[in-house]
Amino acid sequence: MINKPLVLTYLYLLIYILLSSGVILYNKWVLSQKYFNFPFPITLTMIHMGFSGVVAFFLVRVFKVVTPVKMTFEIYATCVVPISAFFASSLWFGNTAYLHISVAFIQMLKALMPVATFLMAVLCGTDKARLDVFANMLLVSVGVVISSYGEINFNVVGTLYQVTGIFAEALRLVLTQVLLQKKGLSLNPITSLYYIAPCSFVFLFVPWFLLEKPVMEVSQIQFNFWIFFSNALCALALNFSIFLVIGRTGAVTIRVAGVLKDWILIALSTVIFPESTITGLNIIGYAIALCGVVMYNYIKVKDVKASQLPPESIPDRISKDWKLEKKSSDIYVPNNNDNNGGNISALELNLDEEAPLIASSRLSHIGRTQLSK
Repeated sequence: MINKPLVLTYLYLLIYILLSSGVILYNKWVLSQKYFNFPFPITLTMIHMGFSGVVAFFLVRVFKVVTPVKMTFEIYATCVVPISAFFASSLWFGNTAYLHISVAFIQMLKALMPVATFLMAVLCGTDKARLDVFANMLLVSVGVVISSYGEINFNVVGTLYQVTGIFAEALRLVLTQVLLQKKGLSLNPITSLYYIAPCSFVFLFVPWFLLEKPVMEVSQIQFNFWIFFSNALCALALNFSIFLVIGRTGAVTIRVAGVLKDWILIALSTVIFPESTITGLNIIGYAIALCGVVMYNYIKVKDVKASQLPPESIPDRISKDWKLEKKSSDIYVPNNNDNNGGNISALELNLDEEAPLIASSRLSHIGRTQLSK
């Protein structure tokens, strides 16, 4: 007999993988001078933020699908503004990297995301320096260095843009956890876009006015409404697909899907963009980095599961490990006592750097019990 919830879960995972890969490849195609030739990454990001903000406004204020949270000026200034600033920065730098380096190499560099997140968390005091995690981070870093050494079309500017975007995103994740939890604020997907997207748009306006507006005035650019509309729509759909995936799967399943998506994206990018050449050293380096990422994911998933156990069950944790491993990949079904999608923090789970807004807002609220530790 067909298990309909299981089929639906895998369907959501497939949609997430397709949309995630599609948005990245679409952005590369739009920005690349060899294809659509719209080399204005800040403008493209502003289109995404503006479109998401408008959709969220209609859903909140016109159709009243959700009720906005009680947002005071203090909370907006101290929480939403800094989070939006780093969110805008991460998207700006990440999209700019497409102008200089290949999609495949960008995905390999994104293996540094756990390293950046761990370092930022330690610096901000939300995580402790641990030898086992540090060893994994060292392995990831070595793998990325080897992969970079094997990159035929290595570009320093593009690499710096991508790495800077990764660290900006890592700092945003840490700030999301610290600031939103401190205020006891939990945003759903629509209210996340409603508050953060317009603020990110404003932050992007400054570099756009200084860097891209003068160039756009003198250059012959093509603007196709349907291209940009469909691109923004795909980005918005990706955010909601991430929300659906989080609501129906466990941490292990999501992480495996993310790794699978990366490999599919690397393979697809070499087919769609023939100039993207992958060398044997690229693959070896990325495989080494991926081993470190997988080990890191395993450690963090076990930490999350251990923190969710009631105090009386902790002595029996070792004997029940095999049961917990099974449960971690089971279908997640929300109940009345758990309407936040589980206690997985934004620092424990990085889904997608292309559309991380909804995912991190949903994952940022891990509960006051963990804050008191």
